[in-house]
Amino acid sequence: MDFRTWYDALSKPAWTPPPGTISVIWTILYPIILVSFGFVFFGACRGQLPWLVALPFIINLIANLLFFPIFSGLRNLPLASADILIVLGTIIWTVLAIWPHYPWVAVAQLPYLVWVSIATVLQVSIMVRNG
Repeated sequence: MDFRTWYDALSKPAWTPPPGTISVIWTILYPIILVSFGFVFFGACRGQLPWLVALPFIINLIANLLFFPIFSGLRNLPLASADILIVLGTIIWTVLAIWPHYPWVAVAQLPYLVWVSIATVLQVSIMVRNG
C-alpha cells in the first residue's frame, strides 16, 4: 500500500492539519532552521562556539531527518513518536544552550518549537489511536 493510502487510513484527531498545510509549515521552518543551525555549525567549526553548544543542534538535525523515513517508510508509529520526542527535547536544549551566546538564534527556534510541540501531540495521538 502506498504512503498516502496508509496515512489516510490512520485514525487521526479531528484537528489534524491537512498534509498541504503541514508542507507549508515545513517550507517556512526549514529556511529558519538552515540559517540558525548553519550559523551555529559555522561558529563551532571556527572555534567561536564550543562544540557542546552545537551538540543539541546536531542531534536535533539527525532526529528531524529520521522522522519521515521512520514514519512513512517503516510506518512505525511508536518509533516515530520516540523520534519526535527527541526532536522536541533537543529544540528545548538548543534554546538553552545557545541563549548565552546568541539569543537571536534561541528566539529563531521558537516557531520550530511551537510547531514541533503541536506535531508531537499529533504524533502521539495518532500512535495511541492506532496502537
